[in-house]
Amino acid sequence: MQEHTHQDMKAELKNGSTIGKVIAIVSGKGGVGKSSVTSLLATAMRKKGYEVGILDADITGASIPKAFGIHSKATGEEGRIVPATSKSGIKIISTNMLLDSESEPIIWRGPLIANTVKLFYTDVEWKHLDYLFVDMPPGTGDVPLTVFQSLNVDGIVMVTSPQELVSMVVEKAVNMAAKMQVPIIGLVENFSYFLCPDNGKKYQIFGESHIEAIAQAHKMQVLAKLPIDRALSEACDNGSIESYSGSDIEELCNTIEKRK
Repeated sequence: MQEHTHQDMKAELKNGSTIGKVIAIVSGKGGVGKSSVTSLLATAMRKKGYEVGILDADITGASIPKAFGIHSKATGEEGRIVPATSKSGIKIISTNMLLDSESEPIIWRGPLIANTVKLFYTDVEWKHLDYLFVDMPPGTGDVPLTVFQSLNVDGIVMVTSPQELVSMVVEKAVNMAAKMQVPIIGLVENFSYFLCPDNGKKYQIFGESHIEAIAQAHKMQVLAKLPIDRALSEACDNGSIESYSGSDIEELCNTIEKRK
């Protein structure tokens, strides 16, 4: 019997689409602001002039369309799915765009969820993208396995928070990436601090940061430390993430641009 390599499992794009780089945004646990980091990163790269898409792979907890103010439904026919386009021209696909109601729960078993993620990659009419950002669900389950096996992922951006237990969670995600042979671009610490508007001081609301030690232990680069920002939360809630300008994510964008 012929042995299949990891590369043999990669899915092929349809409809004449081409994608330059696929970047997965991952977290070992939920609630660390992974989707907002994905949205900020896609918006920043779009402002640089790149053609950008977002594949919302968090099938049961989709939130990307809301951040961009997208409430329209996906259109198309068999073998061809037309994504939504944001105000600035970012192409987006998400399960929220397939439901009659955005609040309708998705009660699917793992194989169906994983297959949907794969279809979002192969059958969506992406046309030409320089970057496709994949907003992953937390953890190391079916969807991350499908993405790493089936999509041509060029690198991972790992989102963490300052809590003590994060080091253990990060290690699990790092080990999965190593087993799947997907390189980690670096770490983003979200909710790193709160900048008080009254006195200009930084307060570590969630405790002392351990991000530098974690990065050193796993030979990774810290790409950004993002603050707790009410304006960002409001922008995600009211669908105006593309007009938000308060987050310093420039180094992350530069690092991604430099990757060959």
